[in-house]
Amino acid sequence: MDTERFIRSISKSNVHYSENEDMRKNTSFKIGGIAPLIVYPDSAEQVSSVIRAANEYGIQYYTLGRGTNLLVRDEGIDFIFIKTTLMDTMKAEGCTLTAGAGCSDSRTACYALENSLTGLEFIHGIPGSIGGACYMNAGAYGSQMSDVVQSVEYVDADGQICRLSGKELKFGYRQSAIGEGQVVCSVTMQLSHADPEGIRSRMNELINRRKASQPLEYPSAGSVFKRPEGYFAGKLIQDCGLKGCVSGGAQVSDKHAGFIINRGGATCKDVLDLIRRIQDEVFEKFGVHLQTEVKII
Repeated sequence: MDTERFIRSISKSNVHYSENEDMRKNTSFKIGGIAPLIVYPDSAEQVSSVIRAANEYGIQYYTLGRGTNLLVRDEGIDFIFIKTTLMDTMKAEGCTLTAGAGCSDSRTACYALENSLTGLEFIHGIPGSIGGACYMNAGAYGSQMSDVVQSVEYVDADGQICRLSGKELKFGYRQSAIGEGQVVCSVTMQLSHADPEGIRSRMNELINRRKASQPLEYPSAGSVFKRPEGYFAGKLIQDCGLKGCVSGGAQVSDKHAGFIINRGGATCKDVLDLIRRIQDEVFEKFGVHLQTEVKII
């Protein structure tokens, strides 16, 4: 990697960056080695400059929002991260709300509430960003991002600023048309006007359900596995007797078997060992292959 010339290039566009970042401080799992570089663009134009420079100098990159659905390896990180947290502005016009990719899910839901807009109650309490939520079509409690996304602005792998409509995003279960190398910059959502008290009541109901059923007191990356058709991943794992199973500092949560938690000092290898054991035992007992929802890099 020619990081020196890369840094000189992005500095001309006033892009903020930091070197030798501990990924344990940048992921909700509190796991990961030292990243040589994290860049912090604050606009689609800056993202474009970063990607063009990365292509020119042979730099591999990954998008990093709030690091809540990410498992990063412990050592040998030979790529950089484009972190979107500085793209955090929001604007409501009528029933339309546009949020920067770095806006947290909870903050966006609260902003919608402040503007008497309903449709985002389900993301309140999801510890991620709007960019990531759109990218993976995040969902909970019977709702998902595909229900509300009108369009998305993103930068493609060539550094071109592009836009796709909700239909063009071709949303599926935990997926969208946004691919590797493409960075979401902002998301426009179509919501509806409603009574703020009703919105607040629904948000409180869902956050209480989340607290009661999920191990929020421990570092984790949320649900580790996608829901297999006709089953619930957590139930399959529990029925294999794997609830509470430990590998080093990682553990299958006693509270919700679909979560792997960091009890303290867990490594990427600890988590991967648990993932493989879960996949093997669930397949052996039920013939179901569990696919990971968490992104492993």
